Parts: sequence; structure tokens; C-alpha cells
Amino acid sequence: MKIAVDVMGGDYAPEAVIEGILLALSSLSNDDTILAVGPQDTIEQLLAKHGYAGKQIAIIPADQVIEMGEHPTKALSQKPNSSIGVGFHLLKEGKADVFASAGNTGAMMVGSLFSVKTIEGISRPAIAGFVPQEDGTYALMLDIGANADCKPEMLDQFAVLGSVYFEATTGKKAPRVGLMNIGEEEQKGNILSLATHALLKENKKINFIGNIEGKDFFKNKADVIVTDGFTGNIILKMGESLYKIMKDQGITNDFVENTNYEKYGGSPIIGINGNVIIAHGASSPLAIKNMIKLCRSVVESDVCGKIKAAIENQ
Repeated sequence: MKIAVDVMGGDYAPEAVIEGILLALSSLSNDDTILAVGPQDTIEQLLAKHGYAGKQIAIIPADQVIEMGEHPTKALSQKPNSSIGVGFHLLKEGKADVFASAGNTGAMMVGSLFSVKTIEGISRPAIAGFVPQEDGTYALMLDIGANADCKPEMLDQFAVLGSVYFEATTGKKAPRVGLMNIGEEEQKGNILSLATHALLKENKKINFIGNIEGKDFFKNKADVIVTDGFTGNIILKMGESLYKIMKDQGITNDFVENTNYEKYGGSPIIGINGNVIIAHGASSPLAIKNMIKLCRSVVESDVCGKIKAAIENQ
């Protein structure tokens, strides 16, 4: 497996990314290779600093960087030799099985759409987030920010995408799909949720259990939580805030630890012709290590291939 990693992505790059890559090596097989994308001199210096002289890390030179505040489309076109641009080139050419970055989320999304492109039949890809549950499991929520404005048909597809991903990566058959809403009753909600509920109810490809509310978010009521990107992003970030609040108050337990974004490593973009992982901008070495672990899971489970099959059979 060849895992391409943007060494220059994230608030603490490149040091944290290199440290995370080194941490991840022990969990990789001997046949796996990390393609470290970024300035060659910088990467060589950091690897030497940590005393690494192995062969599982291959340096892929990229001397430009897309900063967090840059306009995604302009930056990708004006900086073709950026670490994100080169990473997507590797993925498109089949020289990498997966590409991951903690850098500019917009650039990662735009790069996915214009490089490996959307799977035929998918109206819009979604970014999926992992939601810790009270019993120690996790749910998958999508969308968490790629699509702030959604149509009912998009949410209906998100339910299929999430179901295929969850089953492929966990092995659980017929995962429960819940629609995030302001009430459990079928007649509750705004125009979007009412129309979406009607579509999900008729969708034979999913195990739709109906509406769920905010109070159900951590209660293991659904395996796949469907919502628009605007709502999903707000909910997920509110959930992530619990970790720091509890830590500041000296409170810790298994559930609190599971709300730490570092544990999950990143979020997959689902619905594109390739494997792409977006990590948190504030990723630490531990988060980068788990990002690489997530990369392996996505490739091994062949999520992309299974989604294509599910869409083709609609």
C-alpha cells in the first residue's frame, strides 16, 4: 500500500506530520510505503533529526504550500507544485492508494472534485465525521461541512454512502440510518427534512429508522447520521469541544477520551473516485498517526469500489 501524506498540511506542520509518520511506521506492514509530499530538504532534515534512515518513507518533492487562508481553486491552479497539488497528482495517476492532509480543507475538496472526480451518479460527495457513542462505539455523520446547502436527493444519497462506508469498514450489516431533526415524529422538521424523510422512508438500500434528535447524538441510536453540511459541522464541532471542557475541569473517562478528535485521525471524503482523508488543522503527531491508520482502513475495505457497485445497482 502506498499512502501519500501532505507533510506541509496543518498548523504544526511539518514537524508534527513527520513525527506522526514515524509513529505510524510500527503499525504498517513491511510492504507499505509512506509517500511524504513536501520540500525535499525540509523532510530530509527532519528525518535525520529523528535518526530515521529506513526505506518505508519515500520523499516526493513539492516546493509550494497552500496556506490555510488561501482561496482553494485559485491556490490549486496557481500552485501546481504544492504539496496538495502533487498529492492529488499521485492519486490520480495511481501512484498512491490514498492521499491525506491536515491542510486547507477547501483545497482538498476542490482537488478531489477536479482530480479524481465524483463517482458517476453521485450528485455531491460528502465529508464524513466520526461521532463517539456512550457505549464505546462510534457513528458516522455526513455531511459535516462539504455541502452547506443541500437538496433532499443529496441527503438521500448521503444515507447510501454512509451505509456502504459503515458496513465496509465495520462489517456490520444493514447499519441503522437516522435523520437528524428537531423531533422524532415523521411530520416534524423544516422543508428539507420533511422531503428527505419521505425519500429515506422509500429507499430500499438503507435501514432507515426515522428521525433522531440532538439528545440522541451520543446514545447509539443510529450508526449513520444524515444531515446537511451546515448543521453537521456545527454539531460535530460542538461535540469536539466537550474534550477540552472536560479536561480543563479535570474530568476524564472513556467517553471523554473518545471525544478527542486525535483518536479518529481525520474524515474521509465519500463519493469520489479515490481515497482522500482530511485531517484536523490542529493535528498533533498522534492525530497524524491515526490519520494514517484511517488511510489503511479505507484502502483495505475497498470503500470506493463498494460505493460504485451500490450506485450502479440503483
